[in-house]
Amino acid sequence: MKKIIYPAIALLTLAAFLPARAQTKLFDGKTLNGWKRLAGTADYKVEDGAIVGTTVLNSGNSFLVTEKEYGDFILELDAKIESELSNSGIQTRSHFDPEGNKGKGKVYGRQCEIDPSSRKWTGGIYDEGRRDWLYPLDLNPKAKDAFKVGEYNHIKIECIGNEMKTWINGVPAGDVVDTVDNKGFIALQVHAVSEEKQAGKKVYFKNLNLKTTNVKPAPFPKDVYVVNLTPNSLTAAEKAAGWKLLYDGKTSTGWRGATLKGFPDKGWEYADGTMHVLASAGQEESGGGDIVTNDNYSAFDLSFEFKLTPGANSGVKYFVTLSEVTKGSAIGLEYQVLDDKLHPDAKLGRDGDRTLASLYDLIKANKQERFVHPIGAWNTGRIVVYPNNHVEHYLNGIKVLEYDRGSQAYRDLVAISKYKIWKNFGEAAEGHLLLQDHGNEVFFRSIKVRNLK
Repeated sequence: MKKIIYPAIALLTLAAFLPARAQTKLFDGKTLNGWKRLAGTADYKVEDGAIVGTTVLNSGNSFLVTEKEYGDFILELDAKIESELSNSGIQTRSHFDPEGNKGKGKVYGRQCEIDPSSRKWTGGIYDEGRRDWLYPLDLNPKAKDAFKVGEYNHIKIECIGNEMKTWINGVPAGDVVDTVDNKGFIALQVHAVSEEKQAGKKVYFKNLNLKTTNVKPAPFPKDVYVVNLTPNSLTAAEKAAGWKLLYDGKTSTGWRGATLKGFPDKGWEYADGTMHVLASAGQEESGGGDIVTNDNYSAFDLSFEFKLTPGANSGVKYFVTLSEVTKGSAIGLEYQVLDDKLHPDAKLGRDGDRTLASLYDLIKANKQERFVHPIGAWNTGRIVVYPNNHVEHYLNGIKVLEYDRGSQAYRDLVAISKYKIWKNFGEAAEGHLLLQDHGNEVFFRSIKVRNLK
């Protein structure tokens, strides 16, 4: 007997085995159904198939937010901003505090920045209303020119697990591994403006497509720096890129005293997730002494978090040869770690070259106060030494100085510094990395390094 399958039954049977729709259109191209405005008073309208936000003088930051919340997703959209005077962004896994901002309401959460200004940080990751910048695009300068002002740009945002990544016109931009927010709303920002010339500027969004099922992370190039906010950890991608932890959060493995065969038996603690120099007399060489890595490094990328106590002084040194040693201490190029406001060393030296993140006694760090986290909070330092001896210092993702080791300009600075008594100071082919004991209580964690070849 011939079996007959009726079309309606066949369709129902087939539908049972089909996966859920892969993509959702967040915007129907005609209305703002599914969205609502929060916080500021900027105007949002639909024009020619796009959501258009317009700045309003003296309004706070305004947000058009989805009525639904989302966890893991891949969001793709096109965005245009018409002026370098404007600023915008796309919120991810964000939240609303109705009592925040003096009762006006506050949106907070991670944002893919749209920044057409001269610093070119579009695609960087900002924590709106909470922690400020997480991924300034100084960390990935190759992405700075990807965004074009005055035309539509394709933006891709990936939020999977505890990682957020961004692409601008196909160029990998920001990468943050975070410890907060596993779900929240998506929002389109119109930034606050306080000058008449900034009012009436427009930002456009269209083709907003969201994928929430079967989402899989796309790889980034190995040379793109990852901001990993999970203490003392490395992602699989970081390991594949050659990063290694110099502190495991529990032991002193890989470290020893600068003048010792082993780790100091006093003055340092290394449990509970921090490498911790204890307070002693507040003077260099008065406690356990400096500690150095067992290994030597030549060209490298070093990242570390540090937390200062009031008035504290310490440092991270590199190209430490141990041939230039005083009691308990060793000499090397130094990334200064200092409470600039309370420690007197900040006012010594020349033109501020002993302040936080400076190349100690040689080059001042060019930093803005807003990018310095307060005493008692964690800051992130980074030192990059390229194979051609070009060196960069970063503080909380911002490049604050650069120089060429061994150049005439560098040698001229050494000649007028405290280091002039050492021949060829700082020019060794390789050296140890060092954490300084200056007699003050300072904490370190998430110390990681990769060799640059």
